[in-house]
Amino acid sequence: MSAPPDKSFPVTWEELHRNAKALAWRLSEMGPFTGIAAVTRGGLVPAAIVARELDIRLIDTVCIISYDEFSQGQLKVLKGVPGDGQNWLIVDDLVDTGRTARAVREMLPKAHFATIYAKPAGKPLVDTYVTEVSQDTWILFPWDIEPQFIQPIAKRRNG
Repeated sequence: MSAPPDKSFPVTWEELHRNAKALAWRLSEMGPFTGIAAVTRGGLVPAAIVARELDIRLIDTVCIISYDEFSQGQLKVLKGVPGDGQNWLIVDDLVDTGRTARAVREMLPKAHFATIYAKPAGKPLVDTYVTEVSQDTWILFPWDIEPQFIQPIAKRRNG
C-alpha cells in the first residue's frame, strides 16, 4: 500500500453531511430529477443525503473501481445504469483526475453530474460541486479513517 500524499484534507461525518446538504441546496433549483445514480462507493453516502433532501426515492448505482487505497489504477466498470441519463442526477463524493467522471459521462451523457469536492483536473467534467481542493491534496473521507496521532506539518517537513 502506498502512503497518502503529504497534503491531506480530513473530512468528518458532520462536515460531509453539511457539504452534501449544501450540494442539495444548489441542486434544488435544477430539478426535478427522476432519480439518482450514485457512483460507488464514494458517492453512496452523499447520494443518500441528497436523495433525502430532494425527496428522490429512485436511486441506482454506477459501480466503478478506479482506486486501490492511495493510488489510481485501471478503470473497471462493474455495473452501469440503463438509459442516457435524461432527468437523472449523478452523485459522487469527489472528482479527481476525471477518469471516473469521463466514464460515467459516457454512460449517462444527459445526466446532471454533481460532486461535493472537485479538483482542478476533473472540475470541467461536473456540472455542480461545493468545494474545490488542490490537485495534490488527498481527501480523507470519514469512512476511510479513524482518529489517531498525526505529526504536526512542520515536523513532517523537517523529518
